[in-house]
Amino acid sequence: MNARKLYQKLDQDFELENLTDDWKEMDFNEYITDNFKKHYMGLVSDNSKEVNRVYTAVFPDKKILDKLLDSGEKDILLFVHHPMIWDIATLPVFKSISRGYLKRLRENRISIYNLHSPLDKNGPYSTSVNLAEALGIIQEGEFFEYFGVKSSIIGRTDSQTVEELAMKIESIVGHKVKLWFYGLQEIKNGKVALSAGGNFPEQISELAKLGINTLITGVTRPVKSYAPSMETHRLAEEKKINIIGATHYSTEKFACIAIVEYFKKLGLPAEFVQGEPDLNDLE
Repeated sequence: MNARKLYQKLDQDFELENLTDDWKEMDFNEYITDNFKKHYMGLVSDNSKEVNRVYTAVFPDKKILDKLLDSGEKDILLFVHHPMIWDIATLPVFKSISRGYLKRLRENRISIYNLHSPLDKNGPYSTSVNLAEALGIIQEGEFFEYFGVKSSIIGRTDSQTVEELAMKIESIVGHKVKLWFYGLQEIKNGKVALSAGGNFPEQISELAKLGINTLITGVTRPVKSYAPSMETHRLAEEKKINIIGATHYSTEKFACIAIVEYFKKLGLPAEFVQGEPDLNDLE
């Protein structure tokens, strides 16, 4: 498929002209497109005129980049939810792809396209919606505005207690989760909130007003150097709202799995490349 036409369709279908994002801490070197430097979304690195196959991933981790480079494939697109590598253990938590890797990607005609806030926006391919579907939670509403769009949802679960729900999440994501027990064990009215990836103090305030006592999210590690995370926990304890953390990666991967079908509908072979959850996200 003509690469330019593919990027234009992605831009149009996900309404990039109406959205905003922020990756100003990224290393904006010669391998990054001028458009991405201005708008922080869309085509990150333009390295091929044709796209014969698409690979989707949550983060452009080194193992994923190595896999694509070692495959010997050319004229392929790496679609990522984040244009930077995630590592909560060291600051800053987002790291730029090295120039060495970007150079090799260009030499091998592997382009990178990114949708962060456009993929967080609630919809058929979004992060929170697809997390809910994976967990068998029925969406009933949405809340919290992020970069000008609603990115989190309210849903109904058949789990009766937060411990039961936490165990169910573990079975779906395939690793332990962290339950921050701040409220009642019983899930109030069978309703929970989902915010894939990260969370903010404002969400806790909204949920308290909505009468919801359980939030499912990704990153729950209280980081003293990042004030909002500490405030989220303080408010959750004050408002008696339980938080279940399942890592940044594992709560957002379902969107990157779902969007494989988007590319297949365009006639492009596509597959999700498995990454690894960072359990340091939890505590």
